[in-house]
Amino acid sequence: MRSSTGRRPARAALAAAVALTTALLAGGCDGGSGEAATTPEAKKPAGPVWNTRPTSMASLGDSITRGFDACSLLEDCPQVSWATGTEVDSLAARLLPSPAAQSWNHARTGARMADLPGQMRAAVAHRPQLVTVLLGANDACRADADRMTPVADYRADFEKSLAELRRALPRTQVYVASVPDLKRLWSEGSRSALGKQVWKLGICPSMLKDADAQDAAAQERRDRVDRRVKEYNAVLEDVCRRDRLCRYDGGSVHGYAFTGESLSHWDWFHPSRKGQQELAELAYRRITAAPPAA
Repeated sequence: MRSSTGRRPARAALAAAVALTTALLAGGCDGGSGEAATTPEAKKPAGPVWNTRPTSMASLGDSITRGFDACSLLEDCPQVSWATGTEVDSLAARLLPSPAAQSWNHARTGARMADLPGQMRAAVAHRPQLVTVLLGANDACRADADRMTPVADYRADFEKSLAELRRALPRTQVYVASVPDLKRLWSEGSRSALGKQVWKLGICPSMLKDADAQDAAAQERRDRVDRRVKEYNAVLEDVCRRDRLCRYDGGSVHGYAFTGESLSHWDWFHPSRKGQQELAELAYRRITAAPPAA
């Protein structure tokens, strides 16, 4: 009988090679199918890309977007609205080929965030490519600081509104403006004796009542309203960040260093025609900015 000792090293080497090949195939195949495995990033579908030139838009919000007190006392003036106005270089005028026919203003004077879901449903009916939102000043401007909208409720209504939009129009873009700096409004407007008289009619009393008062209670009240506005803006930023087609303004409206010329000389609170123009510029810059690199 022929000895097999000489064959053992060769057989061992062959077995090792087979084992190595099997291991490599197992590691390089998906479920043993024989197809090359792909990484999760390769399988992930490409998301929608922000369009810097939408052709239709709907604007939601409160008296600011309605142009209140920009043209005459205690009246809306939507024709000078930063969003959809036809008598100023509004956002719609800058963006849309047919601004009068392809923009809709569903903002309402006095609206709070609780009104946004209803406004959003009205906007959805037009199937706009862009929706703008500027809302929250009235949530902080209450008869008393204790009656300001709780932050949790503000968040819930904003989230509900975006959910309404996404169910109906998953590819519609959203621009969200920050809530204006109400404390700066008080600081600028309180320089006008007329403005302070108008404020006594009940404009944003949580911030503006007793405009000349400098006692500790008045300062704490204004600081409290100021903190709540900042909390609202933090909500807007956080919720918008979770939506791939939502752009928050980065706090540009809240941080804008407007002067008295930007305020209505009817009430020293709402934007003047000039102020509306400045809001349009801030929005246009943000909406037309190139998307960040992937």
